Amino acid sequence: MSSLVMNAIRVHQYGDTNVLKYENIERPEPKDNELLIKVRYATVTPFDWKMRKGLLYSEFPKTFPYIPGGSISGVVEKVGGGVKNFKVGQAVFGTTSKGGYTEYTLSTEENIIPMPNGLTFESAATIAAGAAPAWKALFSEGKLQPNQKVLIHAAAGGVGQFAVQLAKLHGAKVVGTTSTNNIEFVKSLGADEVIDYTKTAFEDVVDEFDLVIDAVGGKTLEQSWKVVKIGGTLVSLTQPLSSEKAEEIGIEVHFNTGQATADNLKTIAQLLADGKISSEIEKVYPLREVKKAHEISETGHARGRLLLEVKSN
Repeated sequence: MSSLVMNAIRVHQYGDTNVLKYENIERPEPKDNELLIKVRYATVTPFDWKMRKGLLYSEFPKTFPYIPGGSISGVVEKVGGGVKNFKVGQAVFGTTSKGGYTEYTLSTEENIIPMPNGLTFESAATIAAGAAPAWKALFSEGKLQPNQKVLIHAAAGGVGQFAVQLAKLHGAKVVGTTSTNNIEFVKSLGADEVIDYTKTAFEDVVDEFDLVIDAVGGKTLEQSWKVVKIGGTLVSLTQPLSSEKAEEIGIEVHFNTGQATADNLKTIAQLLADGKISSEIEKVYPLREVKKAHEISETGHARGRLLLEVKSN
């Protein structure tokens, strides 16, 4: 067994932010086909705090204690037997099922992507949990074509900011919903029209969309059915949709839960590295300040993404 130790955030029971414990634990060792990654940044997402509160228990039961977070950037520290495509010292990003709020984590080759030159560790950390679901919703599930009309809810959020930029890059007409404070930001991302949801009900002013992407859920999702044109698509990132209802009104529906492919992730990373799209980061917190990061995420009003910076002692 390794006697090396590391700092990590662990959760021993469901609850409020006080269950996020900063601890010194044993550093894992990579087994065959695993990579040990020295984490630079981990993304804080709504999934993380919903998991912490026990809201996702039925879909994603956890064994305690667990390390939260799944989307990271960092450097390969060590490789297990059979690893072919990565070497020690290589800058990488991707996902881990072992938790990202930690100095070191384990992952597998299929979940890790090499970072292209020109991509920062901060931007890289936002890809798997932000740009990847946006890509999947737009292109894999939404089948978005140039000149089509797309409505993106929470357009200033961690997924929405990428969805707006990627849709515009693809030649679509983009309408975004956001709150008053973020209107100019969403315009700067390239949206053709921005609706302030605090002042206007979107369903009263727009309709006939080829594609609607919703990362809000609840009433927003409910009203979104009305603005999809016949033959169009509604993609939800928060909850499953009724296929019976979709068939009845002649639209396609998807619950966006899957992963983008490695090729998709490489394409996104290159677009970021080349400056074709950008990643807005609301704030970077040190690992010790994870509670603050979760509190901000829970408000639902972060612009872009929240990151934890992991510095080794």
